[in-house]
Amino acid sequence: MNGDTLSPTSLSQWQQLQPWLLLFHIPGLGPVRYQQLLEVFGSPEKVLGADGKQLRELLPASLAKAVSGAENNPFIKSALERDKQWLEENDRHHILSQSSPSYPALLKTIYDPPPLLFINGDVRVLSSRQLAVVGSRKPSYVALDIARQISCELGEHGLTITSGLALGIDGVAHQGALQGGNQTIAALAGGVDYIYPQRHKALAESITGSGALVSEFALGTQPKSGHFPRRNRIISGLSVGVLVVEAAVASGSLVTARCALEQGREVFAMPGSVNNPGARGCHALIRDGACLVENTAQILQELDGVISMEARHQRGFNSHVEPDCPTQQMVLNLIGFDTSHHHDELLIRSGMDGQKLSETLLNLELEGFIKSVSGGFSRALANRTL
Repeated sequence: MNGDTLSPTSLSQWQQLQPWLLLFHIPGLGPVRYQQLLEVFGSPEKVLGADGKQLRELLPASLAKAVSGAENNPFIKSALERDKQWLEENDRHHILSQSSPSYPALLKTIYDPPPLLFINGDVRVLSSRQLAVVGSRKPSYVALDIARQISCELGEHGLTITSGLALGIDGVAHQGALQGGNQTIAALAGGVDYIYPQRHKALAESITGSGALVSEFALGTQPKSGHFPRRNRIISGLSVGVLVVEAAVASGSLVTARCALEQGREVFAMPGSVNNPGARGCHALIRDGACLVENTAQILQELDGVISMEARHQRGFNSHVEPDCPTQQMVLNLIGFDTSHHHDELLIRSGMDGQKLSETLLNLELEGFIKSVSGGFSRALANRTL
């Protein structure tokens, strides 16, 4: 490891890390104040060596006193020992300071970059070209399919998928990237050793295999409501752009999108049904100037210019999007793209007899146009041109 890529293979590397961690573990000294101190003094060592008068000009008296006494604080000493043990227990455990050559350059350009990043996984992936994919925790079946498929396809085109490990769109974005054998990064709202939600523990372990879990929070920190906006700015800060697949107006995904706009990143939003409350956040983003996208190619065109038709076919884009049978087409039109539909509802709307409808639905499912879900039937996206 180079510089303060903090997997301490030597005493000198750990010694480089300690001043950064001493400041980091001072209660109440957040990333904004940490950054201000670095700008004034130039390094953590100089901050820790500053006299009380200098510190009181920049900080509240109690916080200035805490900085002066950081090296003798038993709580901070205990935290440093825990950090050191964590680093030594696994060669995929790392801590990066802002002075490390491995610290992601794009993240360093935001207003309040984390002074330290805790990482479980491949540190190099943090400097890869990333696109954030975020959205609702309770999305429609169609949105889940879109997020999974687009994440897989974007990964095939060399983009690392970055998200927040949450239920819903975040989780399937990570899964889509992994299913394609590609890299993905999960930014956490707690310590990198505290997986939330617990049901994504296996997913988190899979992510560390070729990608990374990353957090600015100390080891052992449990997620809190105030942590998620901070987590969101890291998701957007690491990425060249943010894709919002489906989101309500009051949504953490819109917080990520606003962070992206403030950071000068591209914002993409996928439109949905006007009758779907879960799509209104995306519609609001589009009204405010986000780029409306419907497929992978449009995202790549915005990011890279153009994607050739030859490349699209090599990537497995399927041009067969409609069934040949008129009856199947009629039923498929009734199902639409936005919600699931129960058999009885389709029976009434189609005017067909039950046996004929059941046969048609079965054929549509066998041909990959629809799939069975808990609410009945919904569109499958495998045959859509993306």
